[in-house]
Amino acid sequence: MPLSRYSGSYDPDDLALLQRAFNRLCAERRLTVKDKEQREALAAELIGVFAFGITDETQLWHALSKRRRS
Repeated sequence: MPLSRYSGSYDPDDLALLQRAFNRLCAERRLTVKDKEQREALAAELIGVFAFGITDETQLWHALSKRRRS
């Protein structure tokens, strides 16, 4: 997940959690490496939700899951 645009400090546990959530959401949305713009937008959304205070992996997924919105 590209984090170079974001300021702030993330500890290894935070990064691992964000990566797992990102991977799960990419799989759900069927995003591949070639879907760079969509993956970057998803990463930005995920970081935003995390920065807003949702730091539980399941809650992050629920906040951004397309299935939840169906």
